[in-house]
Amino acid sequence: MDVHGTVAEGFEPVRDAFVRNFEVLGDRGAAVAVYRDGRKVVDLWGGTKDADGTDPWTADTAQIVRSATKGVAAAVPLLLHQRGLLDLAAPVASYWPEFKTGGKEKILVRDVLAHRAGVPALDRGLTAAEAADGVTGARAVAAQRPFWEPGTEHGYHAQTYSWLLSELVLRVTGRTLGSLLAEEMAEPLGVDFWIGLPEAEAHRVGRVAPVDPPESAGMLKTRPRRNVSEAYADPASLTRRAFAAIDPLPDENDPAYRAAELPASAGIGTARGLARFYGATIGVVEDGARVFTPETTALAGRELSAGPDRVLVVNTRFGPGYMLHGPASPLLSPASFGHPGRGGSLAFADPEAGIGFGYVTNALAKSVTADPRAQALVRALKTALSAG
Repeated sequence: MDVHGTVAEGFEPVRDAFVRNFEVLGDRGAAVAVYRDGRKVVDLWGGTKDADGTDPWTADTAQIVRSATKGVAAAVPLLLHQRGLLDLAAPVASYWPEFKTGGKEKILVRDVLAHRAGVPALDRGLTAAEAADGVTGARAVAAQRPFWEPGTEHGYHAQTYSWLLSELVLRVTGRTLGSLLAEEMAEPLGVDFWIGLPEAEAHRVGRVAPVDPPESAGMLKTRPRRNVSEAYADPASLTRRAFAAIDPLPDENDPAYRAAELPASAGIGTARGLARFYGATIGVVEDGARVFTPETTALAGRELSAGPDRVLVVNTRFGPGYMLHGPASPLLSPASFGHPGRGGSLAFADPEAGIGFGYVTNALAKSVTADPRAQALVRALKTALSAG
C-alpha cells in the first residue's frame, strides 16, 4: 500500500495504523491529519480518490464527511455566542418566533445544540430538493410537535439539526451558516472545509460508496446489541424516522446535494482541514489564528446531555454541538470534543493534549459513531503521545 505525506518523529504509530486500515480494515481511499500545539505532525493520504475508482487520492482530495459536519457547524453559533450575538440560554423563539408552535416555546438555544429539542424527526420526510432549498426544512421543524418534553431528555437530531442550526444562524445574522463559516473561519484559517461546496472546488471531491468489511476485518463484523439492531430495522422507530427526515436518502455524490448547505450531514473537506480547524478551536495554529477564546473552548467541552439517547439507543454525551468522549464515541480523552460521521469519518480537539485530529474516508462502512478504522488511528495517536 502506497501511503503519501509526512509524519513527525514519534508519530510513526499513526502511520502504521493508517496502513493497516487499508490492508486489514477495508479502506479504499482515506486521509488522516493531526495538529499538536498548533503544529502539523501527521498528514497522510492513500488509496483512490473514488471508492469505486482507480484515480489516486492526492494531497488535496476532499470528501463528504456526513455527521462530522456537525462539529464544524457548531463552531458558528459558538462564535456568535462569543461575540455576544447569541445567548445560549435564550429561547429559540426569541430569535425565530415561528418556532414556538406545538409546545416548543421553552426550547433553549443550548437545547438545540445538545440534541434536547425533541424534534429529531418529521411527520413527513423531505425530499432531497426540499431539504436543500433553505426554506422547507426550517418550516417543517418549526411546525413539528416534539416527540418528548423538550429539555428533559436527549436524542440525536441526525438530519433536523441542519434546519434548526441554519435557520437560527440566519435569524441572528441575516447570513447563511455556510457563508459565515467560509468567510469568517475557514478562509482566514486556510482550512479546506465547506458547508455548501463551491463549484470551483468540485473537481477535488471523490465519490463515496458503501463497503462491506473484508473477511480479515473481524472487528468490523461485531454485531450491535439487539435493541440497537431492532431500532434501526423498525420503520416506525424514532431511530429510523430521525435518519429518514430526508426521504428517500439523498445521493451523496450528487453535485446538487454537495452544494447544499446542510450542516448536519453534507460538509465536505480534507482531513488536514479538519485537524487544522479543531486545532484552531483550542489554540493558535501555525500561520493562522485562534477561533475560540479560552472561555469558549471550555464551553465547547462542557457536558449538556448524557445518558440514554432516544434516537441512537445507546448512552451518549453531548456538549453544545459536540459529541463528547464516551463508550459510544471514544475520542482521545474525557477532555475531547468533536464529532464522528456515520460510515467512518471523525474529527475532534483535545485541549489537554493540544490535539486537533481529522480522518476522512470514501469507504462508508455500517458504523455510526465508533468506526474501527478511526478508532485504530485514535489508539495509535494515544500510543504516540504516551511514548513522547
